[in-house]
Amino acid sequence: MSVYNHRPVVPPAPSRIAELLDAIKGEFDQLTQDAIACRSQRDEYEHKMNSQIQEMNAFQASLYELERTQQNVKKQGDNQHIPSRNRYEEEISRLRQQLDQARAGHPPLSSGSVPPAQQSHPSQQHSQPAPPNIGPASNLFGGIMNSQGNTQGPPGLVAPPQMVDPNQQQGGQQHMGYPNSPQPPSSYPNGPSPQNGPPPQQQGSQPLMPVGRPISGASKMSGPPGGNATPNGPSPMVDVDPESVPSSLKNEGSDWIALFNPKAQRLLKVDLVHNFEHPSVVCCVKFSMDGRYFAAGCNRATYIYDVATSQRVCVLQDDNVGKENDDLYIRSVCFSPDGKFIATGAEDKQIRIWDISKRRIRHCLTGHEQDIYSLDFSRDGRIIVSGSGDRTARIWDMAEGVCLHVLRVNDMDQKDPGVTSVAISPDGRLVAAGSLDKMVRVWDTQTGQMLERFEGHKDSVYSVAFMADGKSVVSGSLDKTLRLWQLNTDSRGYGNERGKGPCKQIFTGHKDFVLSVATTPDGNWVVSGSKDRRVQFWDPRTGQVQFMLQGHKNSVISVTTSPSGRPLFASGSGDNLARIWSYEPI
Repeated sequence: MSVYNHRPVVPPAPSRIAELLDAIKGEFDQLTQDAIACRSQRDEYEHKMNSQIQEMNAFQASLYELERTQQNVKKQGDNQHIPSRNRYEEEISRLRQQLDQARAGHPPLSSGSVPPAQQSHPSQQHSQPAPPNIGPASNLFGGIMNSQGNTQGPPGLVAPPQMVDPNQQQGGQQHMGYPNSPQPPSSYPNGPSPQNGPPPQQQGSQPLMPVGRPISGASKMSGPPGGNATPNGPSPMVDVDPESVPSSLKNEGSDWIALFNPKAQRLLKVDLVHNFEHPSVVCCVKFSMDGRYFAAGCNRATYIYDVATSQRVCVLQDDNVGKENDDLYIRSVCFSPDGKFIATGAEDKQIRIWDISKRRIRHCLTGHEQDIYSLDFSRDGRIIVSGSGDRTARIWDMAEGVCLHVLRVNDMDQKDPGVTSVAISPDGRLVAAGSLDKMVRVWDTQTGQMLERFEGHKDSVYSVAFMADGKSVVSGSLDKTLRLWQLNTDSRGYGNERGKGPCKQIFTGHKDFVLSVATTPDGNWVVSGSKDRRVQFWDPRTGQVQFMLQGHKNSVISVTTSPSGRPLFASGSGDNLARIWSYEPI
């Protein structure tokens, strides 16, 4: 008998084992169902992912196809339209954004939901260094062309960002000089007979403006009877949709379009003649007096081209000034009437007179204390006038290279009268100057005395030009307008009191600063270039715009017309391009 009293081990009842097995089986079945559900969910996710990948591939294929189409459009040249190309580029931008959205796991945007930032023109997305300021310290002008939204500090005229491939266009350099051209007449009492402009108004035969007594001090000139001119109201060319303009009212090329005013009789046709690319902003453009040659002023260099062939004749650059990486923008260029010399004005306060055939400097005119902004030769080639940020215009003797007169803008009530633009009348007796103090002034070239002062612009005057008959002056201003000023031409001479309002016409239609003005040699048209990237042709008799030309991707800094030969005008821009255009009667 055992000491311990053990109970016998009794096997569990069969029903307990069956219960545990059922529990295990139930749990296994549940796990199996969960696995099936997970597999189904995985398959669904894979299907969705494959759908998104297919959608992304479709977007990518569409994008590549549109890019190929865009390249084909660019190669087709003048046979394609600007609006079509813009739509392709906008579609590419939209598809790029949808592709990015799809890759990020977000649903793609519809074509109508593209943010405004994605709808901008591709040319506005370039970001390259901007060239220099124009103004004292280099700068009397201070931040204008690139100062949108900048409210700190004084404004400065900054040239626009560069937007083209800085590859120089190669051309022949075998030309060794210019043939002499016949001297132009010393005066144009009634201007050349119109050939391709609007019908001229009836005008009585008037003698050339006599030179009388000067204005005492800086008093303002009163105007002709009839009061001040008033603007013509909003221009019909503002914000016009090119697609809505009928083909009879437009000319266009691969990257430009000219829209004609539907409210004025169409008298001209426009076409692009030559396109010149440069390594920097084109600050100024000018034709020779005989119309055979064309010059463009850029950073450190002046480029001269043959107008007929578009070949480069030469590049004028003073290698003795500064280092190659220093900026020295050529602000103004002007050919001598015989075409043998060209004057250049730059930021180093010097005027260089180049002998073109020898490619070297003949004279270097010094005396200005700030940047040279404008130059002009008299028609007889005896004098040259310059305008500078030092508040003076100067008249120089071309033969001797000496200063004859210093025309000072020293009004005590004006804070910043730097001279931005100068022009000599066709008869060589007057010089007009625009300045930062909103004024246009006129001096006698022989005596250096001020004869008239025109006030009316609401902002700085950036450009002036004489009409062909020498009896009126056109000015362009940062107030977005042009004005036509009547000179005192009665027989009693300058300075006589007349009714108020010397402004004959106000031209409104530009959407931004007017940076340059010019007139055609027949006197029928006024040309303007603006920060709004447009060139406009105006009828000086009515103030109406004839056409608006969109041909640059940045501010149009300079415009000029050919004095003789085929009717041509040229534009220079912050997009590094200088372009020659034709305007011909229909």
